[in-house]
Amino acid sequence: MTQGRATAIGFSAVLLWALLALFTIGSAPVPPFLLNAICFAIGGGLGLVRVLASGEGAVLRRVPWYVYLFGAIGLFGYHALYFTAFRIAPSAETGLIAYLWPLFIVLLSGLLPGERLRAGHILGALIAFAGAALIVLGRDGGQANVTGLLLAFGCAITWAVYSVASRAFGQVPTAAVAVYCLATALLSAIAHLAIEQTVWPATATGWLSVLALGLGPVGLAFFTWDIGMKKGDIQLLGVASYAAPLLSTLALVIAGIAPPSLTLLVSAVLITGGAALAARSRSARPGAKRGQA
Repeated sequence: MTQGRATAIGFSAVLLWALLALFTIGSAPVPPFLLNAICFAIGGGLGLVRVLASGEGAVLRRVPWYVYLFGAIGLFGYHALYFTAFRIAPSAETGLIAYLWPLFIVLLSGLLPGERLRAGHILGALIAFAGAALIVLGRDGGQANVTGLLLAFGCAITWAVYSVASRAFGQVPTAAVAVYCLATALLSAIAHLAIEQTVWPATATGWLSVLALGLGPVGLAFFTWDIGMKKGDIQLLGVASYAAPLLSTLALVIAGIAPPSLTLLVSAVLITGGAALAARSRSARPGAKRGQA
């Protein structure tokens, strides 16, 4: 698989995550950990069925236990910190700090063997972050506090480390993500029983939204993201991830849930410009990889 193709596959996760807010709104009033448990069970279950149907089940038995532990901590840890942060401090500032993860991916990628972090990558990430900040800070929310902000920072670090460290497990088949998802579903179910009241979707639209989440943003997206992180252009994917809040807001505008605004246009210019700068930095690198990843 070429690096360009792997990068495109990885970016499909960003496109799927752009639908997360729309489907989450449709799934109300299901509490977050219960929603997490259902969706990860759908995504992980379908992934496992595909692996077994293709006769690749044996590869899962060869994956070391610590890799499964790493995957479960990454997926569940991020969501647990994210949900808890917004329970404590449902503010725009909390959302902005939680969305530092693409920038951290770009910065941490410089520690990987064979990767070189250039000034254009950092500048592109900062420009794209400014575009995302315009959207996130414009949202309504509650009061921020130190605990909530620290948890949001922790979730950003968790997802960045999970994503970048996936490169170190490049030989582990993406099929292992099915087990990560099922483990996350189990842990989410335990968290739900411990701290939440069970509320199921009240309408057919609610159930369809939950199913769509499990198939896409909380299902297939984690498989395609794994491919992108292991074989794609990790710096470019990090910067391009800032398109998620922009595309998410556009989806809400198209659905009639949010109004269009000049902020969206300015954010689009900044995010696109930042990603273009990062891509140019990559292509301008002497001996940049263009063949097999």
